[in-house]
Amino acid sequence: MTTPDELRLLPWSGPGGKPCYLSTDDPDGYMSRLADSIEALQLGTAKDLLEEVTEVIDGQDASLDEMRCLVIELTGALRDVYRVATSRGYLVPTGRPRG
Repeated sequence: MTTPDELRLLPWSGPGGKPCYLSTDDPDGYMSRLADSIEALQLGTAKDLLEEVTEVIDGQDASLDEMRCLVIELTGALRDVYRVATSRGYLVPTGRPRG
């Protein structure tokens, strides 16, 4: 996942919503596997919500409260997917020289 001079953005936030990072060169370590598992769950939840929203839109008989609830869930899922995409596409340099 990360090279020795990069940090991995983890799929959860710390106190106050601040990002959490992992510094490791072991993709099979406990924290790396935990982050991979949580990312997989987050992506699966987003996929399920997309299917649900498609059914709601096709049916066009959802109440305003049901739509609000779905929008709230979709917002959270989108936030999680964005974090996963950021983590996989951009690793934060630690300042150590590459070698």
